[in-house]
Amino acid sequence: MSHGPINHGPQSHGSMSTPPVDVTPLVEATDIVKRYGPTVALADGRLTVLPGESHALVGRNGAGKSTLVAILTGLQAPDAGTVRFDGESAPPLADRDAWRRKVACVYQKPTVVPELTVAENLFLNRQPRARGLISWRRLRTEAADLLATWDVHVDPEARTAELKVEDRQMVEIARALSFGARFIVLDEPTAQLDNREIERLFSRMRALQDSGVTFLFISHHLQEVYEVCQTVTVLRDARWITTAPVAELPRSALVEAMAGESITEHARSRGTVTGAAPVVLDVRGLTSTAYDGIDLTVRRGEVVGLAGISGSGKIELAETLAGLHTPAGGSALLEGEPLPFGDVRAALDAGVGCVPRDRHEQGLVPGMTVGDNTTLSVLDRLGRFGFVGTDRRSGFATELIDRLDIRTEGPGQPVSDLSGGNAQKVVMARALASDPRLLVLINPTAGVDVKSKESLLARMDSAREDGTAVLVVSDELDDLRRCDRVLVLFHGRIVAEHPAGWRDHELIASIEGVDHG
Repeated sequence: MSHGPINHGPQSHGSMSTPPVDVTPLVEATDIVKRYGPTVALADGRLTVLPGESHALVGRNGAGKSTLVAILTGLQAPDAGTVRFDGESAPPLADRDAWRRKVACVYQKPTVVPELTVAENLFLNRQPRARGLISWRRLRTEAADLLATWDVHVDPEARTAELKVEDRQMVEIARALSFGARFIVLDEPTAQLDNREIERLFSRMRALQDSGVTFLFISHHLQEVYEVCQTVTVLRDARWITTAPVAELPRSALVEAMAGESITEHARSRGTVTGAAPVVLDVRGLTSTAYDGIDLTVRRGEVVGLAGISGSGKIELAETLAGLHTPAGGSALLEGEPLPFGDVRAALDAGVGCVPRDRHEQGLVPGMTVGDNTTLSVLDRLGRFGFVGTDRRSGFATELIDRLDIRTEGPGQPVSDLSGGNAQKVVMARALASDPRLLVLINPTAGVDVKSKESLLARMDSAREDGTAVLVVSDELDDLRRCDRVLVLFHGRIVAEHPAGWRDHELIASIEGVDHG
């Protein structure tokens, strides 16, 4: 994709006519930079939204979308760059009322108070009063008037907790409009909706556009961008890539913009695991609230990847196989024996090693040493009758430290002293310490430097060469490139399988739910 100039052209699906190009943008963010410590969350954020349009903001996980939204809604100040609303500078961060008159964001997680009524939520902290007391009659009347103004068909006296997701979203939009905001950010608004609810939401969005409301629409489902938006902006690697009319941007070009120049690269070639290799993990019909009817196998010496957007069910599936959850139905066999569910210790004893998704919350005991953390999974091997031999543990830990090239002063150093990359190596060392038959890796290289990432992936390769079956869940294409196969989950179901050699744009198209058929 060229980094061409911003160009607003014809709108898709016969929606509102395009505003003339000399119209003052309703929202304009220019040259936005935002850092969190050493992490650059946005290096070049840009966005120009014209009045009355639905403007899509897309990009892979980590592209910078959430950071840009936090800046556009006044939750964060940029380190550099400017934000303007209707040609005027954004309000000071402390002036929350001024921000509420400019912009509101409807998030996946509700920001309404579930136990209060719709009317109470609409006018929370600004209820109409008479003689110093809340006037409940006026509250109900004003709520009904507000809902009618924006054609929101919800009972003002209904408890918000009892509303359907789509109605709750409309209540949040009506509340934002009541402050005077005409720019609404919708963050993954369809994630919890079925197809009919999505179509109703889109109809309401079009009606609100006709009434002068402007939307920034954030979604991983690219087909929705083509259905409801007129313009799309792509972020990649914390930078603005392009802004273009949706009607003039083929889906393949949109995926290329999200994937980057590496779309021509092939995955590194792998020796094919033959069908004669014994099956280590055999999953049949596994079902829970997060995934449905999962069938998969992993053979000895095979690395199988699980990919998908957030909410696809991939992490919950991997955590189930590691003993963290109990599914509602289905089965999983590990070398012919039933895999224990809902019991991490039992899964470990059965031969499952796991690198969990969050090393801080799930992976490390911060008050313990490197040696303690690396050997937690094998204490029964290092002593008898509940006593652990100090020398044996130190020797075993030293072997693991050397094997994973953990940069530490020794087994006695507090694990909290280590860098992120070395801390993640400790988590990997513990997963490998028990010589697992199945190794489950969840975001194994998240938040580590390039050198540590390569070291961790080399350990994954070593495990495969030792005959271990490996299941790796990741948002990082570099992690998935080491796999023999990548299975893609979408809305809790496996929708595609890509053998080694896939191209980036092909995999991303599957992950984002784009149908090229």
